Amino acid sequence: MKAPLKWLKDYVEIDIPYRELAYKLTLAGLEVSDIKVIGDSWDNVVVGKITAVDPHPNAERLRLATVDLGQKQMTVVCGAPNLVVGDKIAFASVGATLMDGHTGKLTELKPAKIRGVASEGMVCSEKELGISDNHEGILVLPADLEIGKSLADYLADIIFDIDITPNRADCLSIMGIAREVAAITGKEFRMPDLSYKESARDIGSYAAVEIKAPDLCPRYCASIINGIKIGPSPRWMQDRLMTCGMRPINNIVDITNYVMLEFGQPLHAFDYKEIKGKKIIVRRAAEGEVMYTLDGAERKLSSDNLMIADADRAVAVAGIMGGLSSEVTPGTAVILLESANFNQAVIHKGSLNLKLSSEASTRFEKGLNPELALVALKRATQLMAELGGGAVARGLIDVYPGKSAKHPVPVSSKDVARLLGMDIQLPDIRKYLGSLGLKCSLDDKTGRILVDIPWWRNDIGCTADLVEEVARVVGYDNIPTTMLSSNLPGGEGASMVPFRQEVRDMLVACGFQEVITYPLTNLDTLKRLSPDLNLTGPQPLAIANPMSRDLELLRTSLRFGVLTVLARNQRNRESNIRLFEIGKIFIPRHKDLPVEQEMLCGLIDSVVPDTYWAAKSGTADFYSAKGVVETLLSRQGLQATFESSDDGALSPGKGADIKVNGEKLGVVGEVHPRVRANFDIQDPVFLFEIDLDKLKALSGKQQFIYQAASKFPSTGRDIALLIDEQVTYDRIAGVISSFPLVVDVKLFDLYSGEQIPAGKKSLAFRITYQAPDHTLTDEEVETIQKKIIEKLATEFDAGLRS
Repeated sequence: MKAPLKWLKDYVEIDIPYRELAYKLTLAGLEVSDIKVIGDSWDNVVVGKITAVDPHPNAERLRLATVDLGQKQMTVVCGAPNLVVGDKIAFASVGATLMDGHTGKLTELKPAKIRGVASEGMVCSEKELGISDNHEGILVLPADLEIGKSLADYLADIIFDIDITPNRADCLSIMGIAREVAAITGKEFRMPDLSYKESARDIGSYAAVEIKAPDLCPRYCASIINGIKIGPSPRWMQDRLMTCGMRPINNIVDITNYVMLEFGQPLHAFDYKEIKGKKIIVRRAAEGEVMYTLDGAERKLSSDNLMIADADRAVAVAGIMGGLSSEVTPGTAVILLESANFNQAVIHKGSLNLKLSSEASTRFEKGLNPELALVALKRATQLMAELGGGAVARGLIDVYPGKSAKHPVPVSSKDVARLLGMDIQLPDIRKYLGSLGLKCSLDDKTGRILVDIPWWRNDIGCTADLVEEVARVVGYDNIPTTMLSSNLPGGEGASMVPFRQEVRDMLVACGFQEVITYPLTNLDTLKRLSPDLNLTGPQPLAIANPMSRDLELLRTSLRFGVLTVLARNQRNRESNIRLFEIGKIFIPRHKDLPVEQEMLCGLIDSVVPDTYWAAKSGTADFYSAKGVVETLLSRQGLQATFESSDDGALSPGKGADIKVNGEKLGVVGEVHPRVRANFDIQDPVFLFEIDLDKLKALSGKQQFIYQAASKFPSTGRDIALLIDEQVTYDRIAGVISSFPLVVDVKLFDLYSGEQIPAGKKSLAFRITYQAPDHTLTDEEVETIQKKIIEKLATEFDAGLRS
């Protein structure tokens, strides 16, 4: 928000240096990001009067302007098309520092000879003076300026560029910033007069307003100004608009923009004769409805757009831009002036859908107080009557379906002490809040101050907001520094950070690369995780105001993100891809915030190419992914069991649940072919997914015990067992490992088919034995091995394969 110092001085006395004022505003929460000083280089620029305009003897497009400077007259060469005898202009003498119209840099003016005619000075345009980018003609000054006076005495100004926080929509206005200046400098704020003369004819005979969407338009106000004469706005108004970055158009449009900058309330002027049925209707747009906006573009609308319509058609996109059919033209004689309040969400959504943003929509999106609409309407109506020569109809249209009772907000010294750590008495609290224009009264029963929230503030709703206002006026730098009264509470989940990093490091060491994907998705993408394209798992939580239809749901799985990245890499002919992502998924809860679950999801591409001259190409498989999982768990001192999984995203018979101590941590297996096809992935892909919250809880319980390596040799024995097909490797290995002196069990062969009875399979194990304190004898090993075989026979009906 650009705030010219001269404009601010219309509402509040400012007697401190501008840099000090910028510092105070910044400390009060209105950060001044830039200061532009206009006129600081105008030492040799004065007010002059054109007394003669003669043709250049050697150039058709150039003329000779004679300028009266009070003490002397100068004749200079000028190419501007708007040289008029009698006009007051800005004249720069040799030595003045001006903006070069071609390079945009400050340049010292030097004497020149142009087409044979000496020229020792310049009649300046706005661009050369650094006022604006207008270089089409010279700057014409008001006729009442004194000749020979320094231009800086009249036009020099200081522009504060202020970054406004989203909650302070009131400061998207000159008056809002002026109120802040008054509060922090202890000066009185001056409200402009809003009175104007009304004609005899009542406004009800001109027009009516109907609000068909009261939830989206809490208030709609309008006035009628008859007999308007369209023309340029006064120079002072044009200067202020251009200083704030707005282009002057005509007196009516300029007034709506001027009042928007002054009060922060967007307004719109309709050509009354173009309003069919003499009625304004506020409604949702029909799906597919089409209209042309003021920029000449055709807009296809949807029910997400709020419209201002007459009896026949739409005449404006509410809060965003007016329609071409009802714009003010040179022939307009009667103005219907709109000042309304719209729901900030519908304006934001409509602006996004139309890809159309404006100064008006920016303000409505921040949220304006409905009470502001009527005040700003009176100011704009007053200016149109004054500067447009019109007569104002008696009364105002004010339809206010969203009106609600206002309740004062309480605050006390205890509240201030509790939140700020400062002892401020009630009289001082009243003074500080009063300096912001807040009306305060004392509640004798409670001893608290009751504060009425004014029409320009929409961000104050509770006691803490009032305490914040006190802090801003006192100055954040004046709040005393004190030690904490107690220790800081421990950060919940803080230990997850190093744990998460440990998991990352381990996976990177296994050849994986980390990816980070959006936590937002859509329903169609989630359905692609199912072979049948049906949504599985919990119903995802929808975002209230999504930025895009593709990003409207909180994810309930990391799988779609890593699968999408894998598919993109495969399209680029990458291979041997190993990806993982660590992130949160969001599981909805009834009438509560969702559970944010920390998950790990990894993928392994099945194609393993030759990596160097001695390598042999091969393929990754289920056991590649299972091995990564086992490596990860072993680093945490955990040993998993793997049981058949019914996860629909995995191929039947090729997926397993990962369990530790009977608790399921996740799944591992081959991605279902139809799920692969949904993501345009050709080759088999192996996935693992682990709940990191559960894994961390289990790893924290595991104690690592040091055990010295044995100095004595180990010995191995092989056994081949014939067992039922349903008996798993884990169960056999668990029994064998339970015996003393067994230090390792490895499966080296699995066979079923010929020579094996139906329903049976053959598993061959290598068992390693070792004692910590002596060398084992054959008799000791044979004794233990015999007991192992007997126990396997008892529990699993296992027999040795001959």
